[in-house]
Amino acid sequence: MLAGIFFIGTMGCVLSPNYEVLVVFRFVLGLAVGGASVTVPVYLAEIAPYERRGSLVTRNEFMIVFGQFLAFAINAIIFSIWGESNVVWRYMLLVAVLPAFVLFFGMLRMPESPRWLVHKERDQDALEVLKQVRSPERAEAELAEVHHLAEEEEQEQMGGLADLAVPWIRRLLIIGIGLAVFQQLTGINSIMYYGTRLLGEAGFSANAAIILNILNGVASVSAVTVAILVMNRINRRTMLLFGFSGITTAHLLIGLSSQFLAPGPFRAYMILLFVIIFVLFMQGTAGPLVWLMLAEIFPLEMRGFAIGISVLILWITNFFVGLFFPSLVAAINISGTFFIFALVNALAVVFIWTMVPETRGRTLEQLEEDFREKFGEGGSPSPATTRAE
Repeated sequence: MLAGIFFIGTMGCVLSPNYEVLVVFRFVLGLAVGGASVTVPVYLAEIAPYERRGSLVTRNEFMIVFGQFLAFAINAIIFSIWGESNVVWRYMLLVAVLPAFVLFFGMLRMPESPRWLVHKERDQDALEVLKQVRSPERAEAELAEVHHLAEEEEQEQMGGLADLAVPWIRRLLIIGIGLAVFQQLTGINSIMYYGTRLLGEAGFSANAAIILNILNGVASVSAVTVAILVMNRINRRTMLLFGFSGITTAHLLIGLSSQFLAPGPFRAYMILLFVIIFVLFMQGTAGPLVWLMLAEIFPLEMRGFAIGISVLILWITNFFVGLFFPSLVAAINISGTFFIFALVNALAVVFIWTMVPETRGRTLEQLEEDFREKFGEGGSPSPATTRAE
């Protein structure tokens, strides 16, 4: 279904006769992206053997930034060939039809999620799926685990607004929302969406800007690769503090370069260098870690509700940052825009230092016990919170 929505949204954008129609079909594409961003990691987690689950789900994050890199590279190639055409953007968007076809025909060959089959009381079908990637003995043993996980999933849906009367749960939700908001206020998606335009403002020609923008994709892929390798060896909180400190510094350097260097090649290349440094810090720390910590900090009974709220606010923040970034650059130039980003991310460092707990090497139960002791119960706990006790 999502592949079909991708196809419709893409073709609608390619064939749009005016701006208003383009916006409508961009919205349709947004529905497909949102659906895929939820469905893909869930499907991978439910279909994979448990010892490969973490690596496969994390690989999804790697493939997202690799896809961005491919988009930058393909756009650069198309622009270098057909850049003189005033409809070159249609050719760029048309490329997105190809992954829609691959997704559609690829999923026809994929098995159904065993967790979904168990939920529908189709245990024999679930067992057959498990046997495709496991030994028969292990498949039967894991079917019992799937039943257990299905019961846990039901528990996840029990939390709600009533639980926010409990101080420690309310504080955890504030932490989750704060992490989500500050991740987007790094401005990373402004670079991903408007990198070419930013480099043009820095002083590069249109052709050079679209080619050099590939470096942002290379930096993203490299940084996420390193993050995957080290995130289980370094404390999460330490990585976040290091990352947001580096992001703040990079933003300051971009702003200072734009403000005080004379227009010319040196200024343009210095801004490009500091943008790449920013992307390295962001994609190597805050990018993957915020998603990981959102999965780690919430108790089982509140996880579905709390992650849903946090991710909703994350995407709303992303929308507003993407909406206003071009206007900010036009109104107060690159320097003013990145000075604002620097200030916001300095506040993020303070937020992490004072609010965010360490989650590496600690179970959910240990985190929950610590927060109960520090912040107390208070209020009237809901049935879900009572069950957790």
